[in-house]
Amino acid sequence: MAGMSLLCVAAALLLLLLLGTGGAIPPPEEAARMARFVLHNCDWGALATLSAQEGLRGQPFANVFSLSDGPPGPLGGSGVPYLYLTDMEISVQDLEVNSNASLTVSLAQTPYCKKHRYDPQNPLCAHIIFCGSIMKVNDSEAGLAKKALFSRHPEMESWPKDHNWFFAKFNITNIWVLDYFGGLKIVTPEEYYSVKP
Repeated sequence: MAGMSLLCVAAALLLLLLLGTGGAIPPPEEAARMARFVLHNCDWGALATLSAQEGLRGQPFANVFSLSDGPPGPLGGSGVPYLYLTDMEISVQDLEVNSNASLTVSLAQTPYCKKHRYDPQNPLCAHIIFCGSIMKVNDSEAGLAKKALFSRHPEMESWPKDHNWFFAKFNITNIWVLDYFGGLKIVTPEEYYSVKP
């Protein structure tokens, strides 16, 4: 267990060095690679659902969730946003009625934007908007999801077992990239999955 913690710390330090220099950031003309890069370097995102709650039914409802597409470091990352969820969570209750959602991740949560003094709303502080749906992973993918999430969020392993946690993934259907001036760029899932971060 101590070896895993040291590995996570070493990977996190490497990530900080890469993001701090700015040298690892893909150029604006590589929107698909930027989308993969931003997701892989983010530990959480804002997930928006359509509320199923009384008094809010049908209204947009955004909530923060921890996520991971793979262990930290420049060589990891499947591009698939994995989540660890429970039916007790209010947004998961929304997803049980309508699994469609959007997910936003931003380099504002990394040292990169602060180092360059980019406001989170500045297009140079890249953010990605994914649209699609949330689905439980099957047994063959559960091990990959567990490794991806627990490597970045070790606290998850100790969360209460009686909450019936399960692994899920964001099934991406649409991708928008804002990483430079001039507006959003559209990336197809095929383009997204065909590149490395």
